[in-house]
Amino acid sequence: MKKHLTKKEMITLSSMLFGLFFGAGNLIFPAYLGQQSGTHIVPAVIGFLITGVGMPLLAVASLGITGSHGLLDLSSRIHPRFGFLFTCLLYLTIGPFFAAPRCVTVPFEMGFNTLFTHRISPQLALFLFSLLFTGAMLWFSLRPGKIMDWIGKLLNPLFLFILSILLIQALSHPYPLHPSTKLYATAPMMQGILNGYNTMDVLAGLAFGIIVVQVIQQYGITDPKAIANNTLKAGILCSVMMAIIYILTAVVGAYSLGYSTLADNGGIVLSHIAVHFFSQQGMILLATIVLFACLKTDIGLATSFSTTFHEMFPSISYKQWVIFFSGCMLLIANLGLDTIIQYSVPILMLLYPLAIMLVLLSLTRTSKVVARWTMSGTLIGSLIECIRTLPFSFGWITYANAHIPLFQIGFGWLYPMLIGLILGCIFKKKKRKENKI
Repeated sequence: MKKHLTKKEMITLSSMLFGLFFGAGNLIFPAYLGQQSGTHIVPAVIGFLITGVGMPLLAVASLGITGSHGLLDLSSRIHPRFGFLFTCLLYLTIGPFFAAPRCVTVPFEMGFNTLFTHRISPQLALFLFSLLFTGAMLWFSLRPGKIMDWIGKLLNPLFLFILSILLIQALSHPYPLHPSTKLYATAPMMQGILNGYNTMDVLAGLAFGIIVVQVIQQYGITDPKAIANNTLKAGILCSVMMAIIYILTAVVGAYSLGYSTLADNGGIVLSHIAVHFFSQQGMILLATIVLFACLKTDIGLATSFSTTFHEMFPSISYKQWVIFFSGCMLLIANLGLDTIIQYSVPILMLLYPLAIMLVLLSLTRTSKVVARWTMSGTLIGSLIECIRTLPFSFGWITYANAHIPLFQIGFGWLYPMLIGLILGCIFKKKKRKENKI
């Protein structure tokens, strides 16, 4: 029985996993961090790597180490009902309702709109672009057995090649680092951690695990321990690749202040870099980079979503779920990038703490009693974070922002989580005493 992937197979699998993870946000956030952090770039990048690379690696590792087949299997260890609801909500969020439509609108906003909008209305241009994008994604996603070839051998190498053109050109013309902005001057590592938090890759790591397991099985490895071992190795190699790209992109962002001004977001930073070195053709280059980044991520999202939902609801075929995914993505993408981001933030603030704690509790093999109490506390905390980020405000939210440490920056959920953890330990100890009696 085959136990280990060959070097070629491992590199291809890691390339596929990297391709699934690395969407447009993975370029935008480190570029923005680099420009904002300036002379404090080193601690800022370290913080970014903790949550942008370390946590996604732990998410993949949690699936491998626990021998879980996918997110539903992993989360059901807390409780079957929690596993079912959490899996549905996570896949719908990073799938057809928010993350996938965002991947359609980002390349359009970052370059392709300039090719269309001088001839037709912006709304019609977005519809035509999203229709072509969705059609391409649908074609690839309906052939899940070929996802290794599509992403690992074709789209990801092409993406890296085009990206390297921009990075090499920018890195070969270094500029002096400028002073950092106020937030990065006072707490650069914390700001880096928060930026890595925004990549959503912990959620993606939990979602893409099922694809990795299936690909390893296609290579002829069926033993659960061997699958876990190879999953972990692929995750480590993928994380190294991600860390290298993040560091280089952040450095390029830091250099950009030598020829541009502070930007409002990472997309503008990358646009300035591309135009500076390649004139107006740079926008086409950047748009192509982002297009490939988003397309391969959406193919992975559609495949993992449809595979998982077919297992949960077997009466609906994989093909039907892919079509449902594509239809929802197309409709929501046409609402526009700003609308998608506005409505996605509260949901992400609900899911992210739960995903982090699920990963940590799974890796530490915490008892069910402690895990359930801890997740209950985390759920309360994440609901508060969800309410905090809604468009309208409540009086007690304003008070908490002003008086409770960590609350204003999105880590207020830690307090109820710790209370749940303590209660879980108390009840576990009490249960042990009762069993002895």
